[in-house]
Amino acid sequence: MSQINIPSEFDVLVVGAGAAGLYTALCLPTELQVGLITKETVSLSASEWAQGGIAAAIAPDDSPQLHIEDTIQAGAGLCDRPAVEFLAQHASSCIKSLVNLGVAFDRHNNRLALTLEAAHSRHRVLHAADTTGKEVTTTLTAQVLQRQNIQVIQQALALSLWLEPQTNRCQGISLFYQGQVTWIKASAVVLATGGGGQVFAQTTNPAVSTGDGVAIAWRAGAILRDLEFVQFHPTALTKPGAERFLISEAVRGEGAYLVDDQGQRFAFNYHPAGELAPRDVVSRAIFSHLQHTAADPAASHVWLDMRPIPTEKIRHRFPNIIRVCHRWGIDVFSEPIPVAPAAHYWMGGILTDPMNRTNIPGLYAVGETASTGVHGANRLASNSLLECIVFGAQMAYLKDELTELGFISSSPSFKQATQIPYKSFTLSESEWNTQQAQLEFLRQQLPRLVWKSAGICREQSAMAAAIETVESWQYNFSTLPVSEFIFTLSPAESATFDFPNIERQLRLWAETRNLLDIAYLILKSAAFRTESRGGHYRLDYPQTDPNWQAHTIVQKHNWWKAPVFTQ
Repeated sequence: MSQINIPSEFDVLVVGAGAAGLYTALCLPTELQVGLITKETVSLSASEWAQGGIAAAIAPDDSPQLHIEDTIQAGAGLCDRPAVEFLAQHASSCIKSLVNLGVAFDRHNNRLALTLEAAHSRHRVLHAADTTGKEVTTTLTAQVLQRQNIQVIQQALALSLWLEPQTNRCQGISLFYQGQVTWIKASAVVLATGGGGQVFAQTTNPAVSTGDGVAIAWRAGAILRDLEFVQFHPTALTKPGAERFLISEAVRGEGAYLVDDQGQRFAFNYHPAGELAPRDVVSRAIFSHLQHTAADPAASHVWLDMRPIPTEKIRHRFPNIIRVCHRWGIDVFSEPIPVAPAAHYWMGGILTDPMNRTNIPGLYAVGETASTGVHGANRLASNSLLECIVFGAQMAYLKDELTELGFISSSPSFKQATQIPYKSFTLSESEWNTQQAQLEFLRQQLPRLVWKSAGICREQSAMAAAIETVESWQYNFSTLPVSEFIFTLSPAESATFDFPNIERQLRLWAETRNLLDIAYLILKSAAFRTESRGGHYRLDYPQTDPNWQAHTIVQKHNWWKAPVFTQ
């Protein structure tokens, strides 16, 4: 990319360009100067991969109250009821907003088409074929690119928060951009970086999902919540050489079912709802069935048979699934799809209030990066895109809040970068090769370790051993020459680098740092909660414990319980 000068100060910085970041940027008042930062391009995010749809109670036989009850039921006792009520009650107006922006949801007789997904009591999932996330993010991206007050900064990686020493207020971020570390000021920073699925060896998330926002916030002292709760999607395409492509839950909602190698429909052996039980139940059913029937359970799969669905309905509803399966030599009309569970969605995140505020003044979080209280221990299908939109819309109030605090002038404008001194860092080719080998070792081994020790089924001894290993890897990482150099940069002290392929290598470094921290946080949180609930299942504590109907809270290296808001 050619060198692009970016402003040294914005009113608001939004980090992440999935549905949460895009919609937040659009909802911020146009008088604010907004920087939208994405480490890839504005078209690559986990939101874009979302297939199933977006939930909203808009059918005549449905209501926000039913949506609330379904969400709380799926959340296994850990949903904060006021947050769920806010989500469900604002769903309809947010759908109207998306339609007005140009999102082309499927229609039936000129009415918005609705489908059923697992654990929903009504047909309430709006969709655009089986590429709903792509339709939403493509539409939002087009709107963002038309806004004069939003500057998109692509292929830029947020490294750390910039805190004001006296007040501890977030006043910007450090950014790795075009081969340099630079600092950008902002009156408010919104983290919308998505989840951390890449910390697991098997995940449906794209490569960008490395938990950046949660890791960055944790290192700055943000309070995090419920990090042990990871949703494992039961049906990811599992074929050698193929990416773990998600086969939407809507497929089972339309009538597809699971069979094993003997052709037996086994899901009802584990739950009366069979294939339409909550995702964690279906994932564990597949996991348990493979443990009992497969020679090598970790490398095995079951089969998802779409043939019970009428051919025309498959063509209309699931064209992308047809296309991807065909690419890997699978004809969904004549044979079942090999599937197995994979990490899909992180219920935990940065603790936020109803206005997306964190405990750090000036820092906000939206989407999968945040813990709003709506998902509890297990997210209800298709509530994730909805959460991005409903809570993103909340950021419209931000101008008033910042003006009241004296951070926004009456006529703000982009401020061009000022000349600041740069430190320079150089590595010889042999030094860099050694360092790169260490980073690539960590990047390969860490997801395997976490999948094995904190995947679908967990137990204390494996987690304790994994925590010890991760801590040793964190120490080794901190002693790398590039780590020691970047860690010594003081705020507003920028840096340049002189070694091969700097863009790729610094991203490898930053993402590995974040993944190490995310692994540590998930493992410690999972070891802390001595029960099974929702997306957290322990072989040594298989029962749900009423004494654990509480949130897991983390700040720095301290863990404690906090009550669930049920009123």
